[in-house]
Amino acid sequence: MAQYRQNRIAEEIKKSLDKIIRDELRDPRVTGTFSITRVDPTKDLRYAKVYVSALEEDQLEDMVKALKGAAGFLRRELGYAINVRYTPELQFIADRNIAYGMHIAGVLKQVLGDETHDKQEDLK
Repeated sequence: MAQYRQNRIAEEIKKSLDKIIRDELRDPRVTGTFSITRVDPTKDLRYAKVYVSALEEDQLEDMVKALKGAAGFLRRELGYAINVRYTPELQFIADRNIAYGMHIAGVLKQVLGDETHDKQEDLK
């Protein structure tokens, strides 16, 4: 039962933080296409790891630094947005899974492209 509550709160934190960052945070380093990929709260809901991904890989580190600097502001605004006893302390972490997935897709496309090229030569 507790895991279900953790998952619900994690989704609510994710949705609320995304809205707060996009609407209220005025830091020039937090621009472009980004997403909060997941939120992992601890069992007591006092801390939450927030995984952030960006389409521009070179801007990701600056974005995470800006979010870490604004963690107090974001926690306060999150406390207004969700109704829990303790608003979790936020820890922002860069998530490079999307870039890694795109890299793997490119490698697979290249390998499969070579195989189809070889099969076309065999048919000739």
